[in-house]
Amino acid sequence: MIIIVKQNTPREKVSELIHSLEGQNFKTHLSEGENTTIIGLVGDTSVVDIDNLKARDIVEDVRRVSEPYKKANRKFHTDDTIIEVRGQKIGGGHFAVMAGPCSVESEPQILEITGSIMQSGANFLRGGAFKPRTSPYAFQGLERNGIKFLLECKREYGIPIVTEIMGISDIPLFEDVDIIQVGARNMQNFRLLKELGHLKQPILLKRGLANTIEELLMSAEYIMSGGNENVILCERGIRTFETYTRNTFDLSAIPMIKRISHLPVIADPSHAAGLDWMVEPLAKAAVAAGADGIMIEVHNDPPHALSDGKQSLTPARFAEIMEKLKTYISLEGKKIG
Repeated sequence: MIIIVKQNTPREKVSELIHSLEGQNFKTHLSEGENTTIIGLVGDTSVVDIDNLKARDIVEDVRRVSEPYKKANRKFHTDDTIIEVRGQKIGGGHFAVMAGPCSVESEPQILEITGSIMQSGANFLRGGAFKPRTSPYAFQGLERNGIKFLLECKREYGIPIVTEIMGISDIPLFEDVDIIQVGARNMQNFRLLKELGHLKQPILLKRGLANTIEELLMSAEYIMSGGNENVILCERGIRTFETYTRNTFDLSAIPMIKRISHLPVIADPSHAAGLDWMVEPLAKAAVAAGADGIMIEVHNDPPHALSDGKQSLTPARFAEIMEKLKTYISLEGKKIG
């Protein structure tokens, strides 16, 4: 349920209403936009007397929310959420470019890639320290050393870092990671999501291989209900009957999520198709569809990459694509960072 407060209502009166509602064992969520102030009510709202609420002099309207996700719902938070990380912003007209290798393979490798992607306009470094792989015999990442090398890039270049977490026991290792990524395979690892809800760092939540948009938003709700409302959603392709591409890029998910949720949405064209030559057109399409950012895999030697070399761009190719994307981003009225 949402309660729309009349414009120019004194803050103390809003606080009084919130205190009254919380005294009835409801959880409240206050959203103050430029033109609208909304109080979100979470709990068994079937017992609420709507007419009684509407009778209050500061209440403009009261509406029931049928969707099971509340905090992620745009009805609860009409303005776009803007997430700021080390001076870089995501959402609300601010575009994020996250680039880097699928896996951190060595310190020289990740330092070299970091310098090149920053010259091309990337404002976040992504790199896998822990790698979930289909085969138990495939490269699983450098783990602790991978995070150590990412942090060295952060110190050397001042760039925020994004890397994937695999389990609750690894949380202490991510204390200095700027954005913690939850991969597609862990999107419904609800115990992990609950724990991440207690952290302060933004969480980049990837859509699962076979999950609906509502299920993605419900996973975001797990994180947000724990107190961490800094969630970034990521469309990375879903599994369908098509075999020409690694996954099927669900472009329609971007405008749909933007319509029903206030959270930033980024696209991962690298994983969406699994083919390096498709990254450019899919990235352009994501920008046109309203994405708040893109995540692109860049490797200094794709043919010899320890993971996902087939979908990785060389630094030179990434630079070429970025020059084109900057025009698209500008045309959409957005700016990087």
